[in-house]
Amino acid sequence: MSEADGLRQRRPLRPQVVTDDDGQAPEAKDGSSFSGRVFRVTFLMLAVSLTVPLLGAMMLLESPIDPQPLSFKEPPLLLGVLHPNTKLRQAERLFENQLIGPESIAHIGDVMFTGTADGRVVKLENGEIETIARFGSGPCKTRDDEPVCGRPLGIRAGPNGTLFVADAYKGLFEVNPWKREVKLLLSSETPIEGKKMSFVNDLTVTQDGRKIYFTDSSSKWQRRDYLLLVMEGTDDGRLLEYDTVTREVKVLLDQLRFPNGVQLSPAEDFVLVAETTMARIRRVYVSGLMKGGADLFVENMPGFPDNIRPSSFGGYWVGMSTIRPNPGFSMLDFLSERPWIKRMIFKTFADDLHARCPLESLERVACSTFCLLSGLLTPLGSLAPGPVFILLWQTTLPSLRQHLLVGRVSSALKFCEWTRGSEMKKRDQMGGCCCGPGRGC
Repeated sequence: MSEADGLRQRRPLRPQVVTDDDGQAPEAKDGSSFSGRVFRVTFLMLAVSLTVPLLGAMMLLESPIDPQPLSFKEPPLLLGVLHPNTKLRQAERLFENQLIGPESIAHIGDVMFTGTADGRVVKLENGEIETIARFGSGPCKTRDDEPVCGRPLGIRAGPNGTLFVADAYKGLFEVNPWKREVKLLLSSETPIEGKKMSFVNDLTVTQDGRKIYFTDSSSKWQRRDYLLLVMEGTDDGRLLEYDTVTREVKVLLDQLRFPNGVQLSPAEDFVLVAETTMARIRRVYVSGLMKGGADLFVENMPGFPDNIRPSSFGGYWVGMSTIRPNPGFSMLDFLSERPWIKRMIFKTFADDLHARCPLESLERVACSTFCLLSGLLTPLGSLAPGPVFILLWQTTLPSLRQHLLVGRVSSALKFCEWTRGSEMKKRDQMGGCCCGPGRGC
């Protein structure tokens, strides 16, 4: 046989695995199995060491809130007039980084007024900020200082050149901004029908200045505990009427969940009240054939409403604290039907939530930019009987928040003239009448 035939017939040697019952393979297998068991036991012990204390805390610790299940409809789709837009980029920053937490806005002529988180009522004129009133005393640095410091919220201009102000802790006041005179109208210490007022919020005034309609958001929770009020869904809020002549107080509507902004209709026949926790606006009739009645003005709103102010079109501006994204995920909607989750969160992290997320800190970010919003948004359309203008800060892209540093929208006021330095600027992008000395809005 030739050498070539031998090479063709030669077969390559293949490696073979020799198994032996007394070999090493079972030992390796047993070692791997032992390592897996050690890992599983270690992981289980770690999970138990974390879970048991948590369960113990849930059983032993008391929750600061007693939430009840709330039912919401599916939020409206953010389409059409509710489609996300970037129109707030047209807003101009005023008094940037000079105001802490401006809540409500009012004006007399071309002078604007607002209340701030450090307990002051300030006048904004000729580019200057001037303190005209303070209802409490300092220091005003933390949420624990609020009851002593005071917190001016709702503010309205009266018919005689004075301001009516609702302070969350102190009550209702009348302020003469020119003489810096302060008059207490109704103290928060005064019980109304057996219940104290713990969270005086917003107010609206008749044209003759006689009657003031205002909200007491809760008789249990104070403003500094707003997070507990929202998460518990407490239904102890009220809409009240104060007569400046007789000094009588009436409860017009009770069992409200976080009643917030209020607005009297142009004909003064009904009052709108934002029920923040329920994402709706209620209507209470105060004169005419329907007097004493109440109904829903708009429900299932795309966000949680704050203040309500009139527009020149006969509708209303509604500030939104946050939205209910659809499509998207709304945490408040999700938690509303799961009170046990709320209870667990606040049992475990109540102090931490207050420490990490005080309202003052939110306001320093959200409201350090003071914007005059005029004619930039779209009517709510078919969701309400009449044009309701809505501010949705989260309907814009996240980059908008970076541009404007807006964390939530509290209030909006159509105001077509204001003075900044020596320059008079016009603001009438909506059309219609202007607000100013001797003119209606």
